[in-house]
Amino acid sequence: MTKKQKAVRAVELLKAEYPDAICSLEYTDPFELLVATRLSAQCTDARVNMVTPALFEKYKTLDDYANADVGDIEKIIHSCGFFRQKARDIIGMAAGVRDRFGGKVPDNIEDLTSLPGVGRKTANLICGDVYNVPSVVVADTHLIRISNRLGLVDTKDPYKVELDLRDLLPPTESNDFCHRCVLHGRAVCDARKPRCEACVMREICDF
Repeated sequence: MTKKQKAVRAVELLKAEYPDAICSLEYTDPFELLVATRLSAQCTDARVNMVTPALFEKYKTLDDYANADVGDIEKIIHSCGFFRQKARDIIGMAAGVRDRFGGKVPDNIEDLTSLPGVGRKTANLICGDVYNVPSVVVADTHLIRISNRLGLVDTKDPYKVELDLRDLLPPTESNDFCHRCVLHGRAVCDARKPRCEACVMREICDF
């Protein structure tokens, strides 16, 4: 079985196991997803979802964020960790989207990563979830771990994983595959103690 065949089979198996390939972060518009994704760095999605309702209730427009008192945002997001840098980035992102992109969250990696605090992982998530761009790969820890265990990639470098999987995964399935790997990583393919006996991908997994 080639890596490409294995990738296609992995897509099929995970799709059957997790039909709803949804992002775990809760949001109502593209900028809220951008904010939530920034907060999720070094933090669980569950924690972010506990914090964002108060933030989104208080700050509703790009102007609200861009003109915000950094200390106030720090207070609201404190429990997400790295709150000082994240607060500065959120204000900077809002100003950037408003002033440089006419108030519309960009739909491409280059423009997105020009915003403060936005890396490739976040940019790919926005492109895939908001704009349905094909061939996006959100290289988070679950995806990196699972794709290594399957034998699809042999690197922990997020950028290399992204490039390798982009060549292997069907373009219209790649974004959903990443979401499903997050669900599978939490439920079955744990970092320390994977439950291989309960895994739908046993038949194709090198691990």
